[in-house]
Parts: sequence; C-alpha cells; structure tokens
Amino acid sequence: MKKQREHWGSHFGMIMAAAGSSIGLGTLWQFPYLVGENGGGLFVLVYLASTFLIGVPVFVVELIMGRQVQRGAVGIFGSLTHNSLFWRGVGWLGVLTSFIIMSYYSVVAGWGLNYIFMSLNQFYVGKSPEEIGCAFETLQRSGSMTLFWNVIFTAITVGVVLQGIRKGIEYWSKIMIPALILLLLGLFIYSTSLSGFGEAFSFIFKPDMSNFKPSTILTALGMAFMTMSLGQGIILTYGSYMKHSENIPSTAFIIGTMDIVISLMASMMIFPIIFSSGASPAAGPGLIFKVMPILFARLPGALIISTCFFTLFTFTALTSSIALVEVVSANFIDLYDWSRKKAVLVTGIASFVVGIPSALAWSGGIFPNWQEVYGKNFFNTMTYLVANWTLPIGGLLISIYGGWFLTSKISKEEFLSGSRWNWLYNVWKFFIKWVAPGCICVVVLQSIGIINIDKIFGR
Repeated sequence: MKKQREHWGSHFGMIMAAAGSSIGLGTLWQFPYLVGENGGGLFVLVYLASTFLIGVPVFVVELIMGRQVQRGAVGIFGSLTHNSLFWRGVGWLGVLTSFIIMSYYSVVAGWGLNYIFMSLNQFYVGKSPEEIGCAFETLQRSGSMTLFWNVIFTAITVGVVLQGIRKGIEYWSKIMIPALILLLLGLFIYSTSLSGFGEAFSFIFKPDMSNFKPSTILTALGMAFMTMSLGQGIILTYGSYMKHSENIPSTAFIIGTMDIVISLMASMMIFPIIFSSGASPAAGPGLIFKVMPILFARLPGALIISTCFFTLFTFTALTSSIALVEVVSANFIDLYDWSRKKAVLVTGIASFVVGIPSALAWSGGIFPNWQEVYGKNFFNTMTYLVANWTLPIGGLLISIYGGWFLTSKISKEEFLSGSRWNWLYNVWKFFIKWVAPGCICVVVLQSIGIINIDKIFGR
C-alpha cells in the first residue's frame, strides 16, 4: 500500500523552506566575493537578469515535475519517462550532487560555528591584523578542530530533518528564515552608518564596463543557478511536498525575488565594512573568514557585530544543509521503503564520512599526496567537480527535459493549477524550451573547457 505523502502545512511554510534552500552559503559567502572579483554593478545587473530569465523558469519546471509525481528526484524521472535508465540517471545525478555538496558544505558551515565561538571569546583582542587573518589558516590546518565542528553542524542538520516535513523542515524554516532576515536587516542598518556605505552602494549598483568580460555573464548565470538550488534535486523534492492548490509561478517569482534581495542586502552589509576599512573588495573566497574578522576588530561593538554576522552565516548554511540531506533521504524512503529515521541517519553519517577528506584537506591527515596528483586538495576537487560538472550538466538536462520532453498536458495543468497567471504560460514555455537550455549549455561548455568565451570575443 502506497504511503500518504506528507505535504507542507502552509503556503508560508513552503515559501520559507524553499527560500531557506536557496538562501545558503552561496548568497552570503560566494555572491559578495564574486561581486568584488567581477567589478560590482555589471555583475549584479547580469545576475538579476539571469535569476528571472533563466533561474525562475527552471525553478518552475522543477516544482511542476515534483508536484505532478509526488516522489523524490529519481522517482520523478522514473515515473515521467517509464523508468528510462538515462532519465533516472539524471535524477541520481541530482541526488549525488546534493550528497557531495553536503559533504564539504558542512565543513564550511562548521567553520562558521567555530567563528561564533571565537567571536564570543573576542579572539581578535590584542592581535595584529596578520594574526587575526592567520587564525583561519590555523583552523584549516587543524583537522581535529575542523572535524569537531563538522560533527556538530551535521548533527544539528540531521536533528531537524529527522522530525519530518512539517514538524522539522517547515517548522524550523519558519523560525530560521525570519530570524536570518532580521539579523541581516540589523547588520545592514548598521552598515548604513559607516563611512564606506556610499562607495559600497556605487560599487554594487553602478555598472562598470571597464571590468566587463563575456565570462562575467556566465559567472553570473552560474551563480543564479546555484543560489536558487537548481540542478540538485532540491526543488524537485520540495515540489513533491506541494499541494495542488499552491501557485507555482508566484512561488518561483517570490523565491527569486527573495534570493536577489537577500544577496544584495548581504553585499550592502559587507562592502561598507570593507570600504570603511580600506580593504580590497576582491578578496576572494577568504573574504568571510580571513578579511571580515580583521575589519570587525576595528569597528565599535565588535563582539556583537562579529557574533551576529557568523550566526547569520551559520543560519544560511543550516537552511540549505537541511534541504541537501532531505533530497538524499527522500530517495531512500521512496525507492527502498526505508523509515525516515534510517534514511536520514544513513545520509548524515555517510555525508560526514565522505566529508572527512575535505575536512582534513589542509592538514594532510588523509590523502597527503592528493594535491600533487590532482592539482587541487580534496576539498577544492569536490567543489570543482560540483561547480563545473555535476551541477551545470544536471541543470542542463533538467531544463532540456522540461522544455522538450515533459508533455504540454502535464506542464500546463500544473502551471495553471492554483494560478491566475494563464497569460504567462506561453512566455514561460518559450524560456524553458529555448533560452534556458541554450544559455546553460554555453555555461557547461565554458565550465568544462571546451570553449573560452573571452577568447572568442577577444577579451
């Protein structure tokens, strides 16, 4: 007998859960430093367009497929394609992507937990900027400390997902996302009082053609895809918990808007601090852990500002890690009839075990010759594998399926169910059939090195 599938308890809860999956470390960690590295305003403009013209249409098709079938990612493709081995493989690719992301994501999130503790202990007092910046390198090289915080973060994630959809994911999302927004808003308001706010505003919102490269467009498109949790099985899975009365187009539009607003607020919180302190906006991935603590130490109320910032960072990580664990667990539950407890515990333990080499990547505690052989340490190998292979390829195949193989009967029925946006269906169909696959295909070709768009356009 088929089990009754659990659904979101409310539209607000569903929005908070979906927003939580999207508003992750990509929003607070990657987006600001990519803005810095790609010249500010022009990158933001392209990111905004990419989110609405590419990200939202693919988000819609994933919700449509999930709600239609009411199963996990693999089951969705199996049901829609008469168990086609290829398309089921696309479902497994999404599950694998989420699993790999969780294995190293929890390492970064664990660092965030550690920095909350460090901030409460005012670790920066009496230290030079160089010593404060080097604290992160010390943490990276300490395999035991990294594993310790990794275990704690993974346990928190598993504890939430174990409680189910309504009592776990939805309940905690309705608490964490408003709390996250309030924390972000508070830090943003504080940033408006800093001397560098005007310069930060100009940097973020004023397009600078002198820094334009064609590859900037692809970077922004890839960022939009990642921050909306596309190609990972997350939105497919969350869509399977939607009621048929829910409005899919408006849900996707709300999530896309929230994603953009929060990304911009995060940047407008971070860059005034950077410009007020005379630091470089193009500090790269080390911006959060190496540069920000140095800047916090120079500000009044450093204890509160630093603690709130890294609490915000950890909240964003947790709302996404919950979704990553749920994607994998849902497939075990659907395909193998496992209990939620078994599926979640196996997923959590397995992701931690697979993540051990990432946690020890800088300490040399395991696979000491990895970088010599592969050119990157284990952690960077995993992030490269996801960013350049599994995520863009998975997203491309989902957009192709949604645009060319999903029947119009299913897509139109689900698009219009609970929606009054009938006029928008044909517009969406055009973007998911032609624009999204074409743009994502170029991203994939660039990512895997088949083309170099900068050389093509002579930049």
